Amino acid sequence: MNTMARKHYTPEQIIRKLREAEVLIGQGQTTSYAARQIGIAEQTYYKWRREYGGMRIDQAKRLKYLEKQNLQLKRIVADKELDIQILKETLHLESKNV
Repeated sequence: MNTMARKHYTPEQIIRKLREAEVLIGQGQTTSYAARQIGIAEQTYYKWRREYGGMRIDQAKRLKYLEKQNLQLKRIVADKELDIQILKETLHLESKNV
């Protein structure tokens, strides 16, 4: 089984690699060849193109920042919802004991 080592790329690196691949493809190379030349799997190329295609580096950075911030806010909301549920249950139990 031939597998490539997993490596995490920054949005800037991804956009640069996509541009390199587009140049190769524009020169008549296959997508598979272009992906190998930039060190990624062909499926990764298509995934990146779907996610970052047409973005400038600053836009990709902003997207990643907003995605991270969104995840943090979702965690905060989940924690608050749990706090509310615990308080409701506590209030319900105390009202039964009165």
